[in-house]
Amino acid sequence: MDATLDLARLQFALTAGAHFLFVALTLGLATVVACLQTRATFSGNPAHRRMVRFWGQLYVINYAVGIVTGLVMEFQFGLSWSGLTRVAGNVFGAALAMETLVAFFVESTFLGLWIFGWDRLNRWAHLAVIWVVTLTAYASALWILVANGFLQNPVGYRRDADGLRLTDAAAVLTNPSALTAFFHILAAALLTAGVFLAGVSAYHLFRRTADTAFYTSSLRIGVFLALPAAFLTAVSGGVQFGVVADAQPMKIAAFSGDSAEMARLRAELTARFGPGDYAPPEWARTAGVWMFALFGLLLFLLLGSALLAASKRVVRGFRLWHLALMAAVPLPFAAMIAGWLFREGGRQPWVIYEVLTTADAVSPVSPGAMRASLVTFTALFGVLIAVNYWLLARAAARGPDAVALGRPAEEPRPEPAATY
Repeated sequence: MDATLDLARLQFALTAGAHFLFVALTLGLATVVACLQTRATFSGNPAHRRMVRFWGQLYVINYAVGIVTGLVMEFQFGLSWSGLTRVAGNVFGAALAMETLVAFFVESTFLGLWIFGWDRLNRWAHLAVIWVVTLTAYASALWILVANGFLQNPVGYRRDADGLRLTDAAAVLTNPSALTAFFHILAAALLTAGVFLAGVSAYHLFRRTADTAFYTSSLRIGVFLALPAAFLTAVSGGVQFGVVADAQPMKIAAFSGDSAEMARLRAELTARFGPGDYAPPEWARTAGVWMFALFGLLLFLLLGSALLAASKRVVRGFRLWHLALMAAVPLPFAAMIAGWLFREGGRQPWVIYEVLTTADAVSPVSPGAMRASLVTFTALFGVLIAVNYWLLARAAARGPDAVALGRPAEEPRPEPAATY
């Protein structure tokens, strides 16, 4: 059982972390594209429309591949964590079902309307569609965090012979562990999208691509989005730490290295639940440290970038800065993964904090079967990640004139460059 448990935890960590890479960029880019299209719709400027099409195509690529990873992840609850679904499915299963309905039906349907509705829908209707896509992406993230928030801080339930029963839906929906994480994730997603815009634009400016005005404008948008988003990320993260301190004091004690408090909490948990190792693993604390370190590095770069971006001449010609922005693109992804590992690993050995342990939640399957599923899922996710970033890099390198999204069939030639 120990081997099966370790393999199941590793499998879920790899697949959930990989899926999170897609979610972070999708949430941020959806917002960026919706705002850009709002600007284009009101201004009627063809230059703004080209910007929507270019960044919109990158968003569609990331969404399309990311949705496949989300589908695959759904299988893991029955495959690897049948004890969790058996005990608590009546409480957190509804949130997962709502997320599936929102993401795979509403969001994907309206995204299809947006993709194929260019020059077919009225421009105001087309604008409304992308905002529906964006808001349903937020709703999808909220439902996932409602489910995860219950695992972090179980509220609104009672326990009977058959497992957990929902008694207060409002308490589950307004769980502080869910709401603070939701705003933290949204801010971090905007930070990720801003750095992505700046990094892709810096690549073209470094190569001295002919469409300088387009990438100058995009780089400045990215920087001036990422900096305030970084401050919102820090503020929402600070609020979240306060909630975690109340709900999971052991996690905070382990992160701060307070051995006396950890000993006190360990004795208290032992008295309540029997002998066991109730301290989070050391790597969870390490992940938290890396989260802060990567965020600090990113914030330092963004503060400097905001000053440099004030001058268009600097934006176009400072090639060393362009290299720094390109190198910074992976940083928000790495910081978010480190934060996710801290959030999830820090509550071990619990799946539902102080209610259900991971040992009791894992499926009763052999280590060989779990090892086979781990290899299969890891290979599949590895291929999807490689394909996604190859497609993103290919589309980003080609530039706005090669974008197929929104180009009328009767106008196959690229639009002329415009002044921004």
